Amino acid sequence: MAVAKSLNVNGKAVRITVDDPDMPLLYALRDDLVLKGPRFGCGLGQCGACTVHIDGKAVRSCVTPLSKIDAKQKIVTLEGLGTPTNPHPVQKAFIEEQAAQCGYCINGMIMESAAFLATNKKPSEDDIKKALTHNLCRCGTHLRIVKAVKRAAANA
Repeated sequence: MAVAKSLNVNGKAVRITVDDPDMPLLYALRDDLVLKGPRFGCGLGQCGACTVHIDGKAVRSCVTPLSKIDAKQKIVTLEGLGTPTNPHPVQKAFIEEQAAQCGYCINGMIMESAAFLATNKKPSEDDIKKALTHNLCRCGTHLRIVKAVKRAAANA
């Protein structure tokens, strides 16, 4: 049975209809709202490619059922973090450091980093590495990613 679901995504109230209210938030974002920032990686919440913010906290959308989200919660995806003309400081730092290689993990890295820097304004390199421990990058750009987060923290 189809169920209507109201969400607040990137500052906009949206309404979708889903067959399964326990469907992962990731599917609603990608399939129903056509947002391509959050990516499907492992489907188990272990790689971080699907990371979004819910009320400012980094959350794995592949393991977050729609039934646990209400319309008052603010969901922010990579598309809502900044704009092409006014990127978020973390997005800008990732571009400046050329932190992406294949780019698959970058959504999660940026979203996790932005949430982390919102609570830790002057992180050490070890703090950054610890914050990103559960975000996987198979290309090996971890050094550039850490540099980008350090740059974002310094420029914030």
